[in-house]
Amino acid sequence: MGFFKSSTQDIPLFNEIPKHIAVIMDGNGRWARKRFLPRVAGHKRGVETVRNMVKQCAVLGVDYLTLFAFSSENWRRPDDEVSFLMGLFMDALKREVTKLHDNNIRLILIGDRSRFSQPLIEQIEASEKLTALNTGLILTIAANYGGRWDILQATNAMQKATPHKIGTFEEADLSDYLAMNYAPEPDLFIRTGGEKRISNFLLWQLAYTEFYFTDTLWPDFNDEPFKLAIQSYQQRERRFGRTSEQLTT
Repeated sequence: MGFFKSSTQDIPLFNEIPKHIAVIMDGNGRWARKRFLPRVAGHKRGVETVRNMVKQCAVLGVDYLTLFAFSSENWRRPDDEVSFLMGLFMDALKREVTKLHDNNIRLILIGDRSRFSQPLIEQIEASEKLTALNTGLILTIAANYGGRWDILQATNAMQKATPHKIGTFEEADLSDYLAMNYAPEPDLFIRTGGEKRISNFLLWQLAYTEFYFTDTLWPDFNDEPFKLAIQSYQQRERRFGRTSEQLTT
């Protein structure tokens, strides 16, 4: 079994500051449209919000920050926007990885890399290698990622590695092959932009995560909106199947 406790198999400890925050960064296009700007301007502004949130998480003592940058369904967007996003991703990696490294932050990318260009793949691998030994915040970027893809690839890998156990697999067996087997399940899931769905993000890992939805568009999700999300989390009663009375005793 993996090092971290599963919320359906055990009861994780509650911390006032979530150890793991997962975010769907929604609303870049609408932010730009409200200002009569092209959608790409919203994506550029969104990178600044990412930079600020990484900083805030490091200051607060959050151990893991996972950002949904590009879903497996986002390839359906207009070709010019997809092309811009791939270029923005490349530029952001080149520009930010040294800063991450200097601040002891480790960068990991999860998702299917097969559709990325070779230069982008090489930049991802170089960024991960540079920060691999860092011991501070672990920043995970989910790109060309989908929760169903994750479960399927984990199932295939598990069966290939342990064919003698087919028919007798348990939850812990699969957990070890998921893309985020190095991290505890998220304590807090945040989605900006007003939508109230998880959009195929971390389907397995969000089983007992606290959800926080906000109308604030991602480029406007600065220190104050983030503080409100943390405060909302701190007011939750995390029972993990137990009763309120059990918590008090």
